[in-house]
Amino acid sequence: MFFATSLLTYALLATSAFAANPRLEARLARRREGAHLSGPKLAAEGPSGLIKGNTTHAEFSSNWAGAAFESPAGTYKSVTGTFVVPTPKVPSGSSSSGTFAASAWVGIDGDTCGSAILQTGIDFTISGGRVSFDAWYEYFPDFAHDFTGITVSAGNTIKLTVTATSATAGTAVIQNVSTGQTVSQALTSTARLCQENAEWIVEDFEEGSSLVPFANFGTVTFTGAQATTVAGSVVGPSGSVLIDIQQNGQTLTSVSSSSSSVTVTYV
Repeated sequence: MFFATSLLTYALLATSAFAANPRLEARLARRREGAHLSGPKLAAEGPSGLIKGNTTHAEFSSNWAGAAFESPAGTYKSVTGTFVVPTPKVPSGSSSSGTFAASAWVGIDGDTCGSAILQTGIDFTISGGRVSFDAWYEYFPDFAHDFTGITVSAGNTIKLTVTATSATAGTAVIQNVSTGQTVSQALTSTARLCQENAEWIVEDFEEGSSLVPFANFGTVTFTGAQATTVAGSVVGPSGSVLIDIQQNGQTLTSVSSSSSSVTVTYV
């Protein structure tokens, strides 16, 4: 396994701040140990189903909200999207001293194909009132790994891109449009991509063996959202499957899409 720790990000966090926020320190320690996992779409918890309308339809999941194409194997080569980093908040009725997080990412596979996922994104966390952000890449079933050489703040415009160069290799790129920083990582795996899903997702990711308490992220809108097929054509999110997070029978998100955008709102 290749594990990259975001030393620059951690260096910017003062030791005194860690001491004042043991929950955040513990969370970062778990990331360093490889505990963060952005995994395949999971079934919803509690009563669920498929909602259909005239122009859109939505599925429920316990960890994914956003849009995903469900196409034949070998369809997609690249996915990209741009969003403005939100300021996470404590969900209504939850303790302000707790830790809550969410992640926005683009990826290939993980919906109808769960054997491998090529993805990259940004985590946003609020812990004891302190907000932090992590830029990462992942080739599931490996864990997520933090990028070095990039800093992320609320309000930054972030462009995410993943490209599959073969069924077992690809690249992940994050560009902070606001600061001019760009980082990239070449990835390989023995796990084979199906290349049948292209996604723009806000996730309640796993840390350890369970989902993290889900943060109120407000709204994340992926603009310039497009997927490139192996044949070279470019498609927007129109016609993709819309997915909302539902936990214990409660729907936590609302998703919509257009020809070039996907909007995910915490409700």
